[in-house]
Amino acid sequence: MSEVADWWATAVSRIEPDVIELRGQPVQDLIGRIGFAEMIWLMLRGERPDQRRAALLEAALVSSVDHGPHAPSIAAARMAITCGVGLNNAVATGVNLLGDVHGGAGEQCVELLEEVVRDGDVAAVVTRRRARDKYLPGFGHRFHSRDPRRDPLLGLVAEAAVDGVVAGEHLRAALEVEEQIAPVPMNIDGATAVVYAELGFPAPLARGLFVLSRSVGILAHAWEEAGQGRRNKGPIPPSVLPTWL
Repeated sequence: MSEVADWWATAVSRIEPDVIELRGQPVQDLIGRIGFAEMIWLMLRGERPDQRRAALLEAALVSSVDHGPHAPSIAAARMAITCGVGLNNAVATGVNLLGDVHGGAGEQCVELLEEVVRDGDVAAVVTRRRARDKYLPGFGHRFHSRDPRRDPLLGLVAEAAVDGVVAGEHLRAALEVEEQIAPVPMNIDGATAVVYAELGFPAPLARGLFVLSRSVGILAHAWEEAGQGRRNKGPIPPSVLPTWL
């Protein structure tokens, strides 16, 4: 039995009869006393953040919740819910589309910023990166000439850096990259990457946190679509026929 118990050993949660502990803290002591962003931090890192760091994490999560039904993840979820599946299936459909191209730029941008911080030569890093790919993760947007989410997030990080809450080195790295590739602006993936990197989250968790955030928008869109009465919604209206080749 001990071998089986050790097989599933975990520091995340302890569940026994009449006992629920999350990272060693009884759930009854957390309910009503901790915010959701703080809870995410606790579960991922095993400790509770201070108020300023929790606020930065929450701001980043709020900023990425939704970007409309033209986003493939949300469009797919809206189509899925009309096919007779449940909300969980529709949300899973959307989440499963969050890959390297759609949804992975935040993780990739954290890696880029870490490389700039380590190297110290932003021009060299940008040159190396652009030799492999013309796109730099976290910069440029097909809709926004200046992403409206950029300034509020970076402003919060700048204030936190002045107050010594975060180091500010990843913020400086992102601004240096933005200056190097001007006039291409930083987008939401870049701004949230700054937040996650400054808070010490490893790059893969930047994508995980984005998934948590975007799941809210996916759920809202799927629920709205469910109430509109469509069946088997496709990517184009039935009156529009695809071009035949």
